[in-house]
Amino acid sequence: MTFHIIDEWSDAYENRGHTPGFERFLQTWAASGAAARDAVLAGGSAAGRLDVAYGTDPRQRYDLYLPQNEPIGLAVFVHGGYWRAFGREDFGHMVDGARAAGYAVVVPSYRLAPTVSIATITADVAAAITAAADEIAGPILLAGHSAGGHLVSRMAQRDGPLDQAVAARIAHVLSISGLHDLRPLLMTDKNEDLRLDGPSAVVESPALGSPLPGTRLTAWVGGAERPEFIRQSELIANIWLGLGAATRLVIDPGKNHFDVIEPLADPESPITRAFLGA
Repeated sequence: MTFHIIDEWSDAYENRGHTPGFERFLQTWAASGAAARDAVLAGGSAAGRLDVAYGTDPRQRYDLYLPQNEPIGLAVFVHGGYWRAFGREDFGHMVDGARAAGYAVVVPSYRLAPTVSIATITADVAAAITAAADEIAGPILLAGHSAGGHLVSRMAQRDGPLDQAVAARIAHVLSISGLHDLRPLLMTDKNEDLRLDGPSAVVESPALGSPLPGTRLTAWVGGAERPEFIRQSELIANIWLGLGAATRLVIDPGKNHFDVIEPLADPESPITRAFLGA
């Protein structure tokens, strides 16, 4: 019988150091995101709106990308970065798949740690979704990557931050390489910025809460990711299934923590079809 133990927790949750050439992805995201925003500026109000305020802080803004025709619903992409990095400017190209299918797509920024807590970031994302839902009618699709996977999963909890009327519109949650049990992060060096303690880690862990009635959740993770990210995806798919949610686990062969999200820009990719509920 073999016992498994993790004795290097910071390394277990380290992605960059285990992904050769990860800098290429960051450069590509920045360039592609800038191009997406430039296209909105060139297309005017028919293409969308940039820097829409949902709060008073400069980071409490979202970008809205509109389809060619009347939107059939609202899709939201929430970026990752361990709650400490990135913004809406880096991920505008991730909207192309859902927008081609007729959805208006929102990409929000949110305040970052260590300036604010994860609980405050969760509230920011809820406020952004609520503001966008006031603009766009129809079903709501939520996708998030890494820390963003945590944040969109929190929206589908019984004790989540969304107003009941908005939460009732959520048709699908796609958590990509999401973090769903935050307690292990207490043992990492990242917690110097995150400032989690035992109680706050529990409250902010979707896998330790109950899903809203009727929740549909896909946990999608790259097969070449760190084992802890695969385990975290397996965890929420398993636990929420046992609590009445419709769940699906997809381990995408060969994908790492960075390239796993890139096919969201392709309207015909498996991850885009999954996001749209196919």
